[in-house]
Amino acid sequence: MTLINLDLSKSFSKASGFISPDVYNTYKTETEELNAALHEKTGRGSDFVGWVNLPNEISNNFLNDVETTAKNIREKNIDVYIVIGIGGSYLGAKAVIDALNDNFAHLKGDKPAVLFAGQNISEDYLAELRDLLKNKEWATCVISKSGTTTEPALAFRVLKQDLEEKYGKEEAKSRICAITDESKGALKTLADDEGYKTFVIPDDVGGRYSVLTPVGLIPIAVAGFDIRALVNGAKDMAKATGAKVPFENNIACQYAAARHSLYQEGKKIEILVNYQPKLHYMAEWWKQLYGESEGKDGKGIFPASVDFSSDLHSMGQYIQQGERLMYETVISVKKPNREVIIPEDENNLDKLNYLAGKNVDYVNKMAELGTQIAHVDGDVPNIKIEIEKLDEHNIGQLIYFFEKACGISGYLINVNPFDQPGVEAYKKNMFALLEKPGFETETKMLKGRIWKAQVVEV
Repeated sequence: MTLINLDLSKSFSKASGFISPDVYNTYKTETEELNAALHEKTGRGSDFVGWVNLPNEISNNFLNDVETTAKNIREKNIDVYIVIGIGGSYLGAKAVIDALNDNFAHLKGDKPAVLFAGQNISEDYLAELRDLLKNKEWATCVISKSGTTTEPALAFRVLKQDLEEKYGKEEAKSRICAITDESKGALKTLADDEGYKTFVIPDDVGGRYSVLTPVGLIPIAVAGFDIRALVNGAKDMAKATGAKVPFENNIACQYAAARHSLYQEGKKIEILVNYQPKLHYMAEWWKQLYGESEGKDGKGIFPASVDFSSDLHSMGQYIQQGERLMYETVISVKKPNREVIIPEDENNLDKLNYLAGKNVDYVNKMAELGTQIAHVDGDVPNIKIEIEKLDEHNIGQLIYFFEKACGISGYLINVNPFDQPGVEAYKKNMFALLEKPGFETETKMLKGRIWKAQVVEV
């Protein structure tokens, strides 16, 4: 078993803005205690730490159910599987599927293609998706604890009607899977009334920590990937970062301590860097995980991401010479899954013959190393997370590692890492502007504010 490797060596320096070893070591005992608090459910938000022991609690019967459901869906010979959800109800599945999939699966006719809806309110997106589905065989799963979250509820209402019109109501039922609350909510009621296949979102697992629940496992299994290997990777990382694993051997505690040390040095932005385009959505999932968990009470590191080497030709300039507000965390993949050898060229007009006979990944690794040296020289601390390769076991490890470190990091800045009160602000304003029943007072107040602003502008 090969575990993720964490390298903090390029973050330690006596220079201002880097980690002081003395400061870093002061968090040894605290991170161990906070890690234990996650396991013992004694910290803030303890009602939502079900994800901590989840990998070890997933039963064989449950995995059989997920795999059988995915098999039944795939046996319908569908072209497209639509996953309806927003935030953690789509980003985790999207991150894992993209990390494991062929970069061009959508053009090669690999089936089923897993697409997403309800993650935005774009009319063009939904209309174009409906156009696509008219001539495709398809099925869907809808993910919502309440069934009333605006974005996925709206998409499901439209797509459910399309599905029923295409296949008839009875057949449509067999093509809908609902992942929702165990006993309450609009979606649960509908699923029971219609007889949809259902899976439960655990009450003690928040959306951004839900990849290893049916929220992530159903789409990942339908896409054809090995969910048992994914879960086993998470199990291995859970063991490696357990409550009794000392700081010296616990990479989740070490990463949390390094992040907090850099934060205390004024590094307010963490840039997650990848050199594999398949990891783009892993970064998107990571941004939600850390942004929603830490960004409250006027605190928190701002999570950003870049795709190198592409973004070295754009954001690279700012990272190298802009304000010294950030540090980088690089996800490095040790071994590619495929091989391309650079050929010799007789004319050598591009002057690349010095690379002939080498793997393309060798060039990628030298770009990675050269960039790290340049950015560290430019006073940008670097953290390196190395995974063996892009497969289910390693991605499972990576998911759990980030989750565990995030919980500890949130506790280090004394916030509740498992709520998201700020998310409700836009919803209240949106409902008021849409004149949703029950928001009459807010509607009147907001429309008054808009009118006053228009008068001032005139």
